[in-house]
Amino acid sequence: MTPAAEHRRALAFMAHPDDAEMFCAGTLVRLTALGWEIHIATATPGDCGTMTENRWDISSRRTREAAQSAAQLGAAYHCLDERDGLVVYDKPTIQKCCDLFRRVAPSLVFTHPPKDYMLDHEMASLLARGASFLYAAPNSSAFPLREGSHIPYLYYCDPPEGIDPLGQAVAPTTWVDVTAQMDLKTRMLACHASQRDWLLAHHGMDEYLEAMRRHAALRGGQCGVEAAEAFVQHRGHAYPRDDLLARLFP
Repeated sequence: MTPAAEHRRALAFMAHPDDAEMFCAGTLVRLTALGWEIHIATATPGDCGTMTENRWDISSRRTREAAQSAAQLGAAYHCLDERDGLVVYDKPTIQKCCDLFRRVAPSLVFTHPPKDYMLDHEMASLLARGASFLYAAPNSSAFPLREGSHIPYLYYCDPPEGIDPLGQAVAPTTWVDVTAQMDLKTRMLACHASQRDWLLAHHGMDEYLEAMRRHAALRGGQCGVEAAEAFVQHRGHAYPRDDLLARLFP
């Protein structure tokens, strides 16, 4: 195991409130049980996630929901306060992301896949990748270096339905059995009532939770369990290449 795993701090850096709950919350639950410190961060407060409220009211509501969800794990919630649909990989946002990583000093990072159905996700993926490589460099941020700062393990979560923007199936490198964690994962996702209620009214069914369960069952069927979350590990130059998740959850 590389030095990056010695300090057990995990950060799920996603685009919007509820993304972490949808794609990696079960794994975060399992990490919590092993004593890991958990952080959930979003690039935006979800200010366009409504058909009825103004952006300030929905942002306030959705960030409260995100904090409530994170609290179920004893996790911290952070928000960069960018705008929905306007997340970009530019100097100010990269700096905000590096500063966040500097404060957390994660040894394990989850984010969106590099190619996803919406550009906010892709930009959040770039930001997480950029900050994970840069944050431990002393001159990258005015925040002090925490003990254990190092290039972390980096895993890309599934896109919705497990397909890329061109409709091609994503081939995971790693599956994590989350069968026993599905109840808590579901409760965490249900905290995002603003989104759940909208889909319930629009679809006439609890599609929000059902979509998550269907995908967990799909990935679970691929590895012989009831429910799983799947990831692709980033193994580029300077990043840890041993599969930490497979080691922790064989």
